[in-house]
Amino acid sequence: MPKELRDEDVVHVGDEVYAVSGSNTNWVIVKEGDSCVLVDSGYPGDHDAVLMSLGMLGLRPESVAAVLATHAHNDHIGAAERLRTAHGVPVLMHEEEVPHARRDFLHQVSIGQVLAQAWRPGVLPWAVHALRSGGTEHVPVAEPLAFPAPGALDLPGSPVPVHTPGHTRGHCAYHLPGSGILISGDALVTGHPTSKVTGPQLLPDMFHTDRAAALAALTTLEGVDADVVVPGHGPVHHGSAKEAAGQAHERAER
Repeated sequence: MPKELRDEDVVHVGDEVYAVSGSNTNWVIVKEGDSCVLVDSGYPGDHDAVLMSLGMLGLRPESVAAVLATHAHNDHIGAAERLRTAHGVPVLMHEEEVPHARRDFLHQVSIGQVLAQAWRPGVLPWAVHALRSGGTEHVPVAEPLAFPAPGALDLPGSPVPVHTPGHTRGHCAYHLPGSGILISGDALVTGHPTSKVTGPQLLPDMFHTDRAAALAALTTLEGVDADVVVPGHGPVHHGSAKEAAGQAHERAER
C-alpha cells in the first residue's frame, strides 16, 4: 500500500534532522551538506515514499551514506536491500541484529499471535495494513554490516548507537549528541494503531522478543541526554529522553 507523502509528513526536528511519517512507521533523515544518513526505511511498500522524502530535501538515493537499522523487522528495513543493491548504500546495525537482517532467523510477531489478539481494538485494521504494505514479505538484507567500532559513527550527524535489546536482540536506538535528539526506534514509541494510548510507551507485548529486556531498555534510554525523541511509531516527542522513558516505564508497569 504505497503512501503518497505530504509536506506535513516530513518534520524538521532540529539542525538537519527530519522525521518522516510513512505508512504506520517512521524513518529519519540526518542531513549534512549533500549527504545524509537514513535511519530505518519503512515497509517494503514504503520504498517509493523513502525516495520521495529524500527528494523533498534535495537529496538523491546516491546521497545516502548509510542506512542505519534500529532493528530488522520488515516495517523498518523494507527499502534497505533495494537501496543497497541499486545505489550501493551500506546497511549498518548492531552485530546481534546482523543475522536477523539476513533472515538466518526471524523474530517478528506471527500471524497466530496477531489472530489471538484480534479482539483488541485496532489490531485487525493494523494487520490488514501491514499485509498490504509488505509486512510478511521475505526482505532480507543480503550483506548487512555490523558497526565498525564502538562509539560515534563516522557518518552525518555522528550518530551514537545505543544498544537497547528486548524488542529484538540487537535493537539499537541512535543518539545525535550535537542535536540533542534520540531516535528511539521501537524501544520507545509514542503511538501505534494497536495501542489505545498516546504518548511515550512500550509497544504491546506481542511485538517484543523479550518484554523484560524491553522494559530494562527504557532505563538505558533514561540516561541519554536528549530533549527530543523521534520514535519508530507515533509523533515526535518534545521533552527529555529521561522523562519520556520514565512515562513509558510507568505505563508498562500498570
